[in-house]
Amino acid sequence: MSDDRLTQLAEMAGIMIDWQDANGDDQHVPPQAMRDVLDALGYPAATDEQIEESIARLERLNAPASIADLPPLLTADINVPLLLPCRLEQRTPFTLIREDGRRVEGHIDTNGKLPAIDTPGYHQLTVAETTLTLAVAPERCFSIAEALTSDKRERDTARVWGLAAQIYALHRPGDGGIGDTAALETFVRAAARHGAHALTISPVHAMFTSDVERFSPYSPSSRLWRNGLHAAPEQILGESAVDKAITRLGLGDERKRLETLDLIDWPQAARNKLTLLRALYEDFYGSNGSQSDSEAMADFAEFRHHGGEALEDHCRFETLCAVQGTTDWRQWPQALQDPRSEEVNRFALEHAYDVGFHAFLQWLIARGLELAQRGAREAGMAVGLVNDLAVGADAAGSQAWSRKSEMLSELSVGAPPDAFNARGQLWGVAGFSPQGLKRHGFRAFIEMLRAGFQGAGGMRIDHAMGLSRLWLVPNGAKATEGAYVRYPLDDLLRLVALESHRHRAIVIGEDLGTVEPGFRDKLDARGVLGMRVMWFEREEDEFTPAEEYAAEAMAMTSTHDLPTVAGWWTGRDIAWRARLDMIDENESEAALYQARQDEREQLAELLHVAATENVDDVLIAAARHIGRTPSMLAILPVEDALGLVEQANLPGTINEHPNWRRRWPGTAETLLDQPDVSARLNVLNRARLDDTP
Repeated sequence: MSDDRLTQLAEMAGIMIDWQDANGDDQHVPPQAMRDVLDALGYPAATDEQIEESIARLERLNAPASIADLPPLLTADINVPLLLPCRLEQRTPFTLIREDGRRVEGHIDTNGKLPAIDTPGYHQLTVAETTLTLAVAPERCFSIAEALTSDKRERDTARVWGLAAQIYALHRPGDGGIGDTAALETFVRAAARHGAHALTISPVHAMFTSDVERFSPYSPSSRLWRNGLHAAPEQILGESAVDKAITRLGLGDERKRLETLDLIDWPQAARNKLTLLRALYEDFYGSNGSQSDSEAMADFAEFRHHGGEALEDHCRFETLCAVQGTTDWRQWPQALQDPRSEEVNRFALEHAYDVGFHAFLQWLIARGLELAQRGAREAGMAVGLVNDLAVGADAAGSQAWSRKSEMLSELSVGAPPDAFNARGQLWGVAGFSPQGLKRHGFRAFIEMLRAGFQGAGGMRIDHAMGLSRLWLVPNGAKATEGAYVRYPLDDLLRLVALESHRHRAIVIGEDLGTVEPGFRDKLDARGVLGMRVMWFEREEDEFTPAEEYAAEAMAMTSTHDLPTVAGWWTGRDIAWRARLDMIDENESEAALYQARQDEREQLAELLHVAATENVDDVLIAAARHIGRTPSMLAILPVEDALGLVEQANLPGTINEHPNWRRRWPGTAETLLDQPDVSARLNVLNRARLDDTP
C-alpha cells in the first residue's frame, strides 16, 4: 500500500497533513489517522483500490472537465472577473439573469474569465446549455457604521457598546422558570435606555423536545430552527389565553416554584412548559372565534408556508423522535432515516396534528424574537440582537437527519491539545462536509446563515476558524487522534458577506484559541469583527493597553466559557478546578493562586487600580478599559455588569458544574437599574463616547 498515494488522497480531501500546534511546534498526521478521517469523510482508504477510487471521485469534484461538471453554485466578488474552474473554448457565449430580472449577454474572455459583475446577489448564469447560480458578494459585511447611518444617527465614530446575555438567565414574573422572549424584549429595551446599541445573546437553536435532559445551547438538534422553550406565548396569543390554560391545567403553583430557583431545573421546567404549550396549541387549533384568532391563524399558516421543506423536516423529525422513543435518527428503521422516503411522508400524514404542534412552537419563538428585535430598534439601538451561531449540531439531530449529505455525522468537531486542554477537546457535534457543501451548492450553509440572521441585527459565529479548518475526530476516537480538515474559506466568507448585506446585519467571528496565520487578516478584509477578550490580550507578562486593541473587533471583558471579572479577581475559577480535580498533575492549587496574585498585579497596573482593591473598583475599571479601546464594538457580559463571581459554563464539565443553569437576581425590567450596575454601564457609555480612546 502506497503511503504517497494515501497522502495525495488526504491532501485532495482537505486534510492538513502537516500543521503547527498552539506552541508553534510542527505536527504530522499519522497514516492510520488519515485513513480513519478519510473513511468518515466518505473516501475509503483501507486498500490501494479504495484509495484510487477515492482519488478519482475527488478529481471529478476538484477539477471538473467541463461546464456541465461544475457544482450548482459558484461564488464571486463584486467587480472582479471570475475564472471559471473548467476548460472553455475562447469567446464562449453566456447569459446572465440578474437577481432583479435584468438579462446580460456576453462572451467568456480569452483567459476563460467571466466579466466582472457590479451587483451583489444570487444571479443565474447559463454557459454552453448549463445553468448554475452565481453568488456575487459585496466587498465587506454590513458594518456598525452603516447601521448607525441607516438609523439616521449623526455620530463622528462607529464605536458603540452592548451587553452579552444568556436568555435563559433572565427573570420575569410568569416565565415558568426559564428566561423567554418576553423577558428578552423587556431587557433589551432596558439596555437601550442605558445607551447600549447591541445585545449579544446565547444560542436559541432548536433542541430535542423529547429529551428535556439536554439543554446545552451549543449542542443543538438544529441550527436552522429555535428552542420553543424560550417562547413567551403571551406575546402572540395574549395573557388571557395563557392564564386560562395554566389555571385549567393546574400548573400555577409549580411554575411559581420553578421561578424562585437560582438554578434552572431544566427537565421539570421544560415538562411544565411543554404541557402548557400543547394545551395552547389545542386551544388555538380548535378555535373558530374572534377576528384576532383569524389573523393569528393566517399568520401561522404564512409562517409554515414560508418555512417550506426545511421547517417541515424539523417538525417531522421532532414527531418521529416522540413516536420512535429515541432522539437518534440513526437508530430508527432504515426507511425513516431518509426524510424524502414514502414512509416518512406517510408518517407525516398520519401524525399531521403533532407535526403541526412543532410548527406552532417554531412560530411562537420566531415571532417572539422578532418582537424583541423590534423593541430594540424602537428603543434606539442601532444593531439590536446579535444571534449566536454554534459551530456544529448534534449528529443525532434534526439538521444532520435532513441534511445528511452535507454534514459529517461520523466525525466530531473538537480541538487539538493546547495550553488550556492538554488532552484536546471533543465537542460532540457534527460539522459540515466540505465536499458535500460544494456538491449541493452550499445549500445547508446558506439556509443556516439566513436562519441566524433572521430577526436580528447581527450574528456571532462561534469558533469562526471553522470557516477555514476544523479539527475533526472519528467517533469513538480520542481528541488527539483527529486531523485538521480544510474548508472553502473564500467561498464561505463571500456567502457570509452577501447574506450579511441582504439582512443588514453585522457579523462577529469568534477567533479565540489556536488561530492559523493569516486567518484574522481574512476576517478583517471581509469586515467580520474578531473578538478581543481582556484575559487573552497580553504580551508576555503584561496586559495589552486599551489603545492597542484592534479596531475591526469586539472588545470584551470575558465570555461565557471564561471566568467573570469578579470570579477571576477572587480566584473562583481556581477553586472550581480544585474542587472538581481539574488541576493538571504538574500544577498545584497553591501555585495557581500565587500565579493569579502575580496576574492581579499586572491587571491592576493596566486598570490603574491597586492590586488589593475590592472587586467593585476592578469591575468599574474593567468596563472603562474595554470602553476606551478603538474596537468598533465593546461588549460587557451581564455577569460583569452585575459583578457576579460565577461563570455561565465551565469547559470540560457536563453535570459537575451547573452549566447553562444560573439565573440572574432581579427582573429583566429592573436588573440594570441597580445603583452599582448602572454606575458600571455609565462608565462604559462615557468611555465609548470619548473620541480619544
